[in-house]
Amino acid sequence: MPGDVQTARLLITCPDARGIIAAVAGFIAEHHGNILEADQHSDPTQGPLQGGCWAPGAWTGRTPLNVPSAAASPQGTFFMRVEIELDGFDLTRDTFATAWEAVARRFGMRWNVYWGNEVKRMAILVSKESHCVSDLLWRWRNGELRVDVPWVVGNHVDLLDAVRSYGVTFHHLPVSPETRTQQEARLVELLESSDVDFIVLARYMQVLSSSLVSRFAQRIINIHHSFLPAFAGPRPYHQAFDRGVKIIGATSHYVTDQLDEGPIIAQATLAIDHRDTVEDLVRKGRDLERVVLADAVRLHVEDKILVSHNKTVVFD
Repeated sequence: MPGDVQTARLLITCPDARGIIAAVAGFIAEHHGNILEADQHSDPTQGPLQGGCWAPGAWTGRTPLNVPSAAASPQGTFFMRVEIELDGFDLTRDTFATAWEAVARRFGMRWNVYWGNEVKRMAILVSKESHCVSDLLWRWRNGELRVDVPWVVGNHVDLLDAVRSYGVTFHHLPVSPETRTQQEARLVELLESSDVDFIVLARYMQVLSSSLVSRFAQRIINIHHSFLPAFAGPRPYHQAFDRGVKIIGATSHYVTDQLDEGPIIAQATLAIDHRDTVEDLVRKGRDLERVVLADAVRLHVEDKILVSHNKTVVFD
């Protein structure tokens, strides 16, 4: 959308049924809204989720939309993203839910609406590698990522000068097995006091607690090479080189309690051959990680991701 057009983004997940698109479009027209973009996907293979039953209702706060803990429709699951021009639209953040309730209840929808005139606040966590955080900050400063960056946290001081060169505050929160609990408590204080919307792990080489992951469910984005689980542990590109792989890649995903197994947002691969050295693999891998992480962040910021089970529906 052009930068001067303010929009609302409506995300919907529900059992598939006839008439959903017509009902959504009719509701928006009834309230003098103009649909700028509309994407939908029906998944007939959506398996049943465990427990409960479908129940209408909206997600509140900043937690992104997810399929409820419910049984799937025999017809499958329906996903939709609608971008609505706010000029002329007669509903607001305060009045939308009440007006929308009848449609949501009719189709058993889980939904959220994001008001595009509000800028998301992105916290970045780093360790020692600079390529991902430098790329994100460059894109932010040049207007490619429409976010606010209140600060960067590092468990080492190696990137302090690089971060501050962008005019961004750097907090050094060292961590050890003995201080992990206290360090994360301080991190949570920073997140809450800064009103952070989501977190990016820009090569942050620490495992977050299940408590923090739960608090920011579907709002923590990670990046890593795509060799997993084949080449886990340190020096994965050296392992790949020794194995003679012919392709490398990068994966960005939401963080869950299962290490590096959260819903995948974006991936990319690159062919390599016998001419490539270990140094070539590392360099090319870093390039992929930059691009894939930035793409995942952009998709999240633009509310283009719906999570279903451990997979994503990405409207781009």
